[in-house]
Amino acid sequence: MKNFKDKKNAGDGRGLGRGGGRGLKGGGAFGPGGYCVCAKCGAKIPHQRGVKCTDMKCPKCGHTMVREELLNKKPKK
Repeated sequence: MKNFKDKKNAGDGRGLGRGGGRGLKGGGAFGPGGYCVCAKCGAKIPHQRGVKCTDMKCPKCGHTMVREELLNKKPKK
């Protein structure tokens, strides 16, 4: 094991850490395209770049919209 208090060994690591950098639940960037879908009634509207689907309300029933890719994602076993 290296002694990091010794300046001779300081800074020779690769700096990758343990986090992986993928964000919460594997990240969530699905790109600019796609659709926002209502989980309640199934209404589908084009995703607007820079606006989260969860910030939008369904034009038919008023329920919160979700990204189509999240709605179709199969649960992990």
